[in-house]
Amino acid sequence: MLALFRVWSLQELRRHPWQSAAAACAVMLGVALAFGVHTINASALEEFAQAARSVSGQPDLQLRAAQGHLDERLYPLLARQSEVARASPVLEMQLQAQSAGAPAGAPGVPLRLVGADALLLPATAPALMPRPFPHLPADRFALFAPATVFLNAAALRALALPEDPQRAPRIALRRGLEVFSVRVAGSVAAGGAPLAVMDIGAAQDLFGRAGALSRIDLQLRPGVLRSDFRARMNALPAWPPGLVWGESSDGEQRMGALSRAYRVNLSVLALVALFTGAFLVFSVLSLSVAQRAPAFALLAVLGATPRQRLGLVLLESLFLGLVGSVAGVALGTALAAGALQLLGGDLGGGYFTGAQPALQWNLPAAAAYAVLGVAAALLGGWWPARAAEALPPAQTLKGLSSTGSAQASAWPALALLAGGALLAFAPVVAGLPLAAYVSVGALLLGGIALLPRAVALLLRALRPWAARNALAQLAIERARRTPGLAAVAVGGVVASLALAIALTVMVTSFRGSMVQWLDTVLPAPLYVRGAAADGQAAFSADFLQQAARLPGVERIEGLRSVPLQPDAARPAVALIARPLARGADQVLPLTAPALPVPPGRVAVYASEAAAELWGAQPGTDLAPFLESFRALAQVQKAPQALYFVAGVWRDYARQTGALVMDSAAFAALSGERGANDLALWPAPGADVAELRAALTQLAQSESGPKAAGGLEFASAGEIRERSLRIFDRSFAVTYWLQALAIGIGLFGVAASFSAQVLARRKEFGLLAHLGLTRAQILAVVAGEGAAWTGVGAAAGLLLGLAVSLVLVLVVNPQSFHWTMELALPWGRLLLLCAAVVLAGTVTAWLAGRAAAGQDAVLAVKEDW
Repeated sequence: MLALFRVWSLQELRRHPWQSAAAACAVMLGVALAFGVHTINASALEEFAQAARSVSGQPDLQLRAAQGHLDERLYPLLARQSEVARASPVLEMQLQAQSAGAPAGAPGVPLRLVGADALLLPATAPALMPRPFPHLPADRFALFAPATVFLNAAALRALALPEDPQRAPRIALRRGLEVFSVRVAGSVAAGGAPLAVMDIGAAQDLFGRAGALSRIDLQLRPGVLRSDFRARMNALPAWPPGLVWGESSDGEQRMGALSRAYRVNLSVLALVALFTGAFLVFSVLSLSVAQRAPAFALLAVLGATPRQRLGLVLLESLFLGLVGSVAGVALGTALAAGALQLLGGDLGGGYFTGAQPALQWNLPAAAAYAVLGVAAALLGGWWPARAAEALPPAQTLKGLSSTGSAQASAWPALALLAGGALLAFAPVVAGLPLAAYVSVGALLLGGIALLPRAVALLLRALRPWAARNALAQLAIERARRTPGLAAVAVGGVVASLALAIALTVMVTSFRGSMVQWLDTVLPAPLYVRGAAADGQAAFSADFLQQAARLPGVERIEGLRSVPLQPDAARPAVALIARPLARGADQVLPLTAPALPVPPGRVAVYASEAAAELWGAQPGTDLAPFLESFRALAQVQKAPQALYFVAGVWRDYARQTGALVMDSAAFAALSGERGANDLALWPAPGADVAELRAALTQLAQSESGPKAAGGLEFASAGEIRERSLRIFDRSFAVTYWLQALAIGIGLFGVAASFSAQVLARRKEFGLLAHLGLTRAQILAVVAGEGAAWTGVGAAAGLLLGLAVSLVLVLVVNPQSFHWTMELALPWGRLLLLCAAVVLAGTVTAWLAGRAAAGQDAVLAVKEDW
């Protein structure tokens, strides 16, 4: 077998290098995209995990507040416990940074600032240990100096600072409208996104956070159980409410859970190319088997068994799969390395921005994706191999083979369709819509397997119309008597067209729903945002009152957002306070009418993600968040049944969930009346530029002349345009995969028609002897191409719409916990179908030209 493969099959592959290269390239692209996406995501996750470990160290326990900051008085209480070997206080802040030489109006660099006890860092988090710049004057007290920071490599790059300066550079740190000038005295070894480290006491003094901590890291003595220690501390009479215990690995778990759905969906989309590549292997090998049918028949006459003929074709598909897979792993590695350098590990989801991960190449993963590529090639070569196995030698040598005339049972196809429909209603598995993915595959395979039946039914319906024209009747009857060839001719394009239509419907539905959402949540003409304020209000209540009195301001509304984290192992939920006096249905895109609020309750509106992930369903109390509200309350106590979920709203900005309450209720709870963002309605005829200048002047009068750099003005149109630009960038990979799938499918159509036309040269010769002209023969071939691709386009449209329902109504809600309105862009869908029909018809006509010439006429001499 191997000797025959080397002598015959390899020579055949060399004789048609473009066909062989096309099949291997299809496998290569599929493997490269899937392995590249996996490598990029794995590298980004590993970089995040290393950065989290370097910042947190390896404590046994971490204590945080469910909302806000910890009271510093907890630190000595914990440090004195006999079970605690070492306690380390930490103050973290999210700020905006700018170098001293940055131009005015330049965007700031998001910077995470960590204030820690420098004396404890060598034992708790050595990667955060400051390293003074070598060429600066030696100062052993620089670790404790006020207004002095140490930056990691990512921060130095982002701020365009030298790694070994001759003099200490200065940078500006922005928090809301406040600006703090600090000196950069050295670096730290921690990786990840831009990071600054400074002494915790200096940080508290500089930012006015005296007595406040973000967390306390604890290292327990050997033999102490974490659960026992937590239980004992929680039982203390003086233990305050609203505290959350966690572990150092919680950050990794939060990011892994947050980005998992996006990563898995992107990987599944990348495997679409491999799926369509299997159809291209199928088409190329079908063409090859059709061209070599007499040679296979001669091999059978010379003693080759049907099993040996099947094995020979499978060896060819295995060879194509191996070549494509090895090249795909190499190309995927190169793509991943380039993407990590250019994009820094972020493929549009926004989960891994700000870092530049190192390439994490994994041999088991590379082998797994190579095996997937080989399996796809073997799957594509199975049916051509079966065709070679079932070849009747005598009939084939006389050109009388009737491949494709038999119809398989429709029950397996119907079972696949029914199974796919049932799986669409299955729940999530491990937080992922795995059953929905299987549903999509079952629907596609079932629809393609049902193609011969669909062709037969359609052509039977066309028989009365075709009886009026001899050429049309010839084309229809020929196609009707060989319905099995339909799957060979258009199976690839049905799969690729169905996936392209499904993705088009999903993206269009998502984009349309997002536009409607933006129209609802952006009612004001002008918006103002302060720089990152680490959960604090960027605009004070006094600023809001003075801004409302400015000339040209008709109305102003403030939006306050604070993070709530009831569980350290899960991502935080945003609590948003905004005016709801006009009615929640006028302000929020509710999914259903709001419920009436019982007397004595405070209405809270949960986003779809909060309702799904935290059980904040309409009509329930916010039990998981009571501790967070108690910590937020002014008097540290809140009634157990004070809050009432009155409705659920659609939110495409916060995948981890959000809660909305009226600003007045939030102020009564917390005593805070400030805001992070402002919505302004200019008075009729007011000059927006003058209004911006007045607000800037007001900010400078309150917070100093540098406060202007912390203001960001944007109109509703600008925010909408920016949001849609981010949306399109996030789905850029999807658009590219759509084009790739359609291209591979059309190439498969071309290869399939070429295979069938070349196998029918004797038939064309007979038709020529019967008096049909070359143009009439080409018309017959083009008619068959139009009929088959028409059926393929119709089947692809129907399957695509079915798959789109699964994607829109099942995959997205189960993956990202938000819903969308189904939108069908009929113009684009019909244009895709028309392009496929036109391409198939032209391809059949071009293939017929090569087979209907003089050689086809002379071909019948073999039977004389």
